[in-house]
Amino acid sequence: IDKKIHPMKDILKFATRKLAVTALAATTLAGVTACNEDSQIGGSIAQDGVAIIVDTSFQITAKTVLSDSVISRTISQMIGCVDAPGYGLLSSNVVTQFMPAITLDTAGVKLEDVDSLKLHFTFEKTGFTGDSIAPMGIEVYPLTKTLSTPIYSNFDPTGYYDASQKLGQTVYNLTWSSLPIAEQGTTTRTLDISLPQSLAKKLYSAYLENPASYASPTYFSENVFKGLFIKSSYGSGRILRVSKTVMNMYYHRTEPVAGANPPRDTTIVGIGSYYAVTPEVISNNSISLSMAQSVKDAVAQGQQIVLAPAGYDVELVFPARELIASYKSSLKGLGVINTLSMVVSALPIENKYEIAPPPNMMLILKKDKDSFFKENKLPDNKTSFYAAYNTVGQTYAFTGLRQYLLDLMDKDEITDEDVTFVLTPVNVSTETSSSDWYGNSSSYVTGVTPFVSWPAMVKIDPAKTKIRFIYTKQTIKN
Repeated sequence: IDKKIHPMKDILKFATRKLAVTALAATTLAGVTACNEDSQIGGSIAQDGVAIIVDTSFQITAKTVLSDSVISRTISQMIGCVDAPGYGLLSSNVVTQFMPAITLDTAGVKLEDVDSLKLHFTFEKTGFTGDSIAPMGIEVYPLTKTLSTPIYSNFDPTGYYDASQKLGQTVYNLTWSSLPIAEQGTTTRTLDISLPQSLAKKLYSAYLENPASYASPTYFSENVFKGLFIKSSYGSGRILRVSKTVMNMYYHRTEPVAGANPPRDTTIVGIGSYYAVTPEVISNNSISLSMAQSVKDAVAQGQQIVLAPAGYDVELVFPARELIASYKSSLKGLGVINTLSMVVSALPIENKYEIAPPPNMMLILKKDKDSFFKENKLPDNKTSFYAAYNTVGQTYAFTGLRQYLLDLMDKDEITDEDVTFVLTPVNVSTETSSSDWYGNSSSYVTGVTPFVSWPAMVKIDPAKTKIRFIYTKQTIKN
């Protein structure tokens, strides 16, 4: 047990250890107790009694705040426009660089053997918001200026592309027979846009002349190919959520047929997925959002709403000062803080297109939010936390707030900055480690970025948000 959790400076280590052991035993044996109910457990272990306090009497205060510009670092691209009653009018275009393959297939392939290039989008069959049959248009332009970072969701591509150099375009809907849509397995579909053969040959020629130009994505984007501006050209019926974007190069080689008599040649066709959108390159959803009047009215009436992407966050004041004051005033001997959690009530908002709550929410000190995303940080479970949405309970449960409170108790003065948090939707990337000898595996977080992948919204209810503060204290006998 760490002495810093108790204001007394002269506690004997022996006594502290005895309370820690007693608290552990008491916590193991104790059932759920009511708010502020003393449970006398562990008297046979320590000379004095031990009480387990479960306090759920604290509440947060909250308000809705604008979040109209977020770092839009994602490989999940939104393309299109949707006018969703109960949500708003959302449109999204994309600017993106590409990660090149380190090596290209050059064996027997000459520059004149390069046939074509296609921009290839992969998306889930349910990866859209809006009307599946509405016709939508997409246009593609080359970037003429290198993208810089950080890049934000309100990025204006004007001056970064040449509107007179359209590389390709298509019109599509999501009906089963619609071209250029194709099936890809049982759960995904693809959308292709043909790009000029001249671009394919330019990219291939750059590799033939200097293979090292493909070794670095930075060099490639600055000197070979700056990237694409992908624009929703017309329609307001749908936002498409693209999970994978690549450029495929189509080529062929001519080879003699071994042992053929008389001699003859055969043509072998190749497809190279040489250029992909990956986390290592800059990719940005340039978002415009006009929220529905019903949403604005709800906020004006005092409701707390999180709306993404680039819409609303909820700012809340956590009652840390009150928690600490209550804890200290209740102690007459030793004390141990066991757990501190907050379960946020988060209710779906009715709307035409069944726009759901964000799958993950971050709780972070307001003063740290911008630097967290700029510096690619991960939640530290001290001042930044994340929780997945519980669709059954309609909650986000932040269960590991104990260390945050312990750190505050070391401060001489707790300021408003120390207790003002923001609830903001995020994308969470995880990886799974290999199994151990017993067949177990574990996952860990590798990245947390602002949620800019598809429309989402949820209503936060401060009155139904539950803070659960559990601590053990020594009850000194008279």
